[in-house]
Amino acid sequence: MKLKITQIKSQIGQKLNQKETLKALGIRKMNQTVVHKDTPGIRGMINTVNHLVKVEKVKR
Repeated sequence: MKLKITQIKSQIGQKLNQKETLKALGIRKMNQTVVHKDTPGIRGMINTVNHLVKVEKVKR
């Protein structure tokens, strides 16, 4: 299963580790969407920035 991750809130004013986590996920700007495999590492990153992103499950 894959996860579709979309940034819905700005990273301006957030902590440095949250900005770096968004960069590691491949998200650089608002409303950008990326697709990743559902792994524990990705879930941990999503948990760090869960207030900035929207996550949807994609079945492919």
